[in-house]
Amino acid sequence: MFHHSKDLQFNARVSRPDPVFANILLEQFGGENGELAAAMQYFTQAFGAKQPHPDKYDMLMDIATEEFSHLEIVGATIQMLLKGVIGSLKDAADSSEIMQVLDGKAAKENIIHAALSANPHFVMLSSGGPRLANSQGIPWCASYIHSNGDLTVDLRSNLASESRAKLVYEHLMKFTDDPYVKETLSFLMTREVAHYKMFEAALDTIQPNFPPGVLQADPRFTQQYFNLSPEKSFTGPWNEGEMPGMDKEWEFVSDPAAFVQETEGLTKLDDDMASELEETEELNKQMSEEKSAEVIAAEPDGIAQWSDYSK
Repeated sequence: MFHHSKDLQFNARVSRPDPVFANILLEQFGGENGELAAAMQYFTQAFGAKQPHPDKYDMLMDIATEEFSHLEIVGATIQMLLKGVIGSLKDAADSSEIMQVLDGKAAKENIIHAALSANPHFVMLSSGGPRLANSQGIPWCASYIHSNGDLTVDLRSNLASESRAKLVYEHLMKFTDDPYVKETLSFLMTREVAHYKMFEAALDTIQPNFPPGVLQADPRFTQQYFNLSPEKSFTGPWNEGEMPGMDKEWEFVSDPAAFVQETEGLTKLDDDMASELEETEELNKQMSEEKSAEVIAAEPDGIAQWSDYSK
């Protein structure tokens, strides 16, 4: 059950109208890295976490709800940036600058023309309000959402989502000189960082969490680095030395074509790793049983009920 407070989480303010930036800001309203996408991603991920990970369900629902509040902040800011095209400004940070819009017919027409130039939908379709579309007018799409049903995979997707959203806000701050709008964008950007750390901490509480899913990686094929761009190649901790957390060394394959030919498509390797393959198969069985038991144990007997309504 949701409860809506009419006050914003952050006191969004605007000092003067800016239809062009209002259109750019639509990227965080209905874009693929925007607040609606984040809210719906965490909201849908939460359902699969409810039984086996009720603590993560709680976290995902809390963060999803906060993302909806950020969507409201972005929408309110867009609405205020369009003052002069639509009704009165909710929170006029500097009314003397706002009043320039109403100083004669020419000034008002300039603002309306700017809105039309920035996004015709502002005037033609939405009466100046934000639509669920990005800055190019492309409608919001559910394909933006990454919800895979495996919590370790979902949490890693969320780390990437928060990173991308943080970067978008960082870029947006370059395109406005309104100090109040910058303050709002800085708040939203910072909350992306906070959410990133929440997801990172939650992922760390699920052990083991690598590799994602249940089945283990085939030990015969994990360590090869295929040098597929041989000219001016680089080496680093991604292809030489010890693999992070794997207790094995990288194998740098300098001539991949010859290597594939010699091994008959990697089917005849020098080390058949028979013992490691046996251990992997045992671990696959163990992890399958554990993950299955975890979900089954979390499912209620008899009538399924989502809430117990206990105080």
